[in-house]
Amino acid sequence: MPRTNKKGKDDNLFKITTQKIGVESVVRKVHDIESGAVVLFIGTVRKLSKGKEVEYLEYEAYKEMALREFCKIVGEIKEKWNVKKIAIIHRTGKIKLGEASVVIAVSAPHRDEAFQASRYVIEKLKQTVPIWKKEVWEGGEEWIQGS
Repeated sequence: MPRTNKKGKDDNLFKITTQKIGVESVVRKVHDIESGAVVLFIGTVRKLSKGKEVEYLEYEAYKEMALREFCKIVGEIKEKWNVKKIAIIHRTGKIKLGEASVVIAVSAPHRDEAFQASRYVIEKLKQTVPIWKKEVWEGGEEWIQGS
């Protein structure tokens, strides 16, 4: 379950969106005075994949289930590491080269916990969250499985 603050608001941010991700606002959401570290992971659309020049990616998601999985992943993290806040934002739809498809931010009192938790989020996301990626290149396309 997400942790709530004194005002009853969720300290974490989980979002599936078709809009570009505002990285600065994500960092602001997770930063707090109890944290000495904020780790940010930005997954972007790269030009080459398996020797082919990618034109763009297209993502689809089962939004409600994906958000539940984000919450589950955060619960697992909070059992393993002392982290304060976590943000997981993933785009859907057509995403151009160089644009962010996923942004993960983790704040923690110490950097090691923030790094480990961030890595855990992206690996679990690729394994368990119902988000599907299609790579499109000139003359073809392919749906790509998670890790």
